[in-house]
This record gives sequence, structure tokens and C-alpha cells, in this order.
Amino acid sequence: MTTRRVSPSLTPVRRAAGLLAALTLGAALLAGCSSDGADTDCGLDACTVTFDRGVDASASILGVEAKLVGAQGDQVTVEVAGEQLSLTVGQQATEVGGLQVSLDSVTDQQVVIRVARNTSS
Repeated sequence: MTTRRVSPSLTPVRRAAGLLAALTLGAALLAGCSSDGADTDCGLDACTVTFDRGVDASASILGVEAKLVGAQGDQVTVEVAGEQLSLTVGQQATEVGGLQVSLDSVTDQQVVIRVARNTSS
């Protein structure tokens, strides 16, 4: 009598779950987002940062630090990659450190900016 060792194969569901977990972890590591007083929504080349007004808000995105310095009316001052920028809703994106920074919206409670890698260089 011959005894065979049969190794259990991964079911398609287990394989898909493992792949999904690996992709999620990889995307999180590539985006490298973290925040304090802000929410981040990052892809590979761009992040949207929603700062809470009235708190010391900052986020680490795309390898740089972004901070909300102040907001008055529709004009906002942020610090991105160590440089202060004054932004207005609807204004063309401003370049800093190889990134394009623009102001999406300002409300009484939140400031939303978009930071994207400069793809034209």
C-alpha cells in the first residue's frame, strides 16, 4: 500500500481574499497617508485632504506634510512640503516640491485640498 501526501490547494475564494488583502496593504503603503485632525483619501498619484477647521490639523501624504495654517472667507493658507501657500477656490493648482496643490472647498467646518504629483515634469 502506498501512502500519498496530498497538499490542500487554496480555494478560489481564499486566493481572492489573499490577493485583495495584499493589494489593500500595498496601496496603503504606496499612498503613505496619515493624519491628525484631517481625513485623507489617497490614490497612487493624488490625495484629497479634508481638514477640520478650528483644530491643529495636518496630514502626511505622498511623502510630504500638509498643514492647515488658517482660513478666512474663501481664501486658505496651507503649508505643504515646508512652504506656505495661499489658495482660493477655483484657482489653478499651485506647484510646490513636485506637487500640484489646489483648494477644492471651504466651509465653516472643513477645508478640502487636493494634492497631486506633478505629472508634466
